[in-house]
Amino acid sequence: MTQTQEFSGKDIDVAIKNACSQLDLSIDDLKYDVISEGTSGIFGIVGRKDARIKVDVPVDNRDEAVTLQAEGVKSIVDEAFGKETRIKSSETETPEAVDVTEESINIGTEALQKMADLITDDASVSHKTQDDRLTLSIEGGNAGILIGRKGQTLDAMQFLTDKIINRKSDARVRVRVDIEGYMETRKANLKHLAYKMADKAKKTGRPATINQMSAQDRRIVHMALKDDNKVRTQSMGDGYYRRLVIFPKKKNSFKGKNQSKR
Repeated sequence: MTQTQEFSGKDIDVAIKNACSQLDLSIDDLKYDVISEGTSGIFGIVGRKDARIKVDVPVDNRDEAVTLQAEGVKSIVDEAFGKETRIKSSETETPEAVDVTEESINIGTEALQKMADLITDDASVSHKTQDDRLTLSIEGGNAGILIGRKGQTLDAMQFLTDKIINRKSDARVRVRVDIEGYMETRKANLKHLAYKMADKAKKTGRPATINQMSAQDRRIVHMALKDDNKVRTQSMGDGYYRRLVIFPKKKNSFKGKNQSKR
């Protein structure tokens, strides 16, 4: 199997030399096609463009496995977030739930283990249940990669695990995926952020915005502020990741036009 990579340089010879150096190949072993011969521009400075070549790179079995793993992980994220996700219930409501069954545990554990194995080695999935909630925990492996930037990989795995477990039922098992206690820390941080931004909205009299939040994170903020009668929360935008805006409630200062003077 081969892959293609692009290399550039101020001319074709330099691009070839760069490719040979980075791939540790001789010129005789290099198979390439010229994409662009480049342009010298004015005085060799203004408007100059590098030459570019496309190189066929042989891939051994190990590299192929890594490539397939990367494609598998990408498909997980694309499936979860590549299209707009429509949630049947409100973010502040709890959907109809059912008790966790042995079948749900087995399906969820197997699905999540396969996802974790695509991302890192030596990770294992355990579970615990409480009425209608199933918590699946991943231990071992590379926790940073499993969690991802701002928890996005973890969000993707939770989204897909939930869909796989509940795909055949209108009622649903409440699924939570955690990695070495990350979710509790994240929940505490989100509550702290919610209170801080609510205070800002109340002090300035202007809306305070939190960008790029998953549905689960938005729900934590909604619930943290639901009893604060001086602000209201609203999700804005489309798709799975949306902004959450905290609006200050204006005091009713209207006293009536026909109020009699004393």
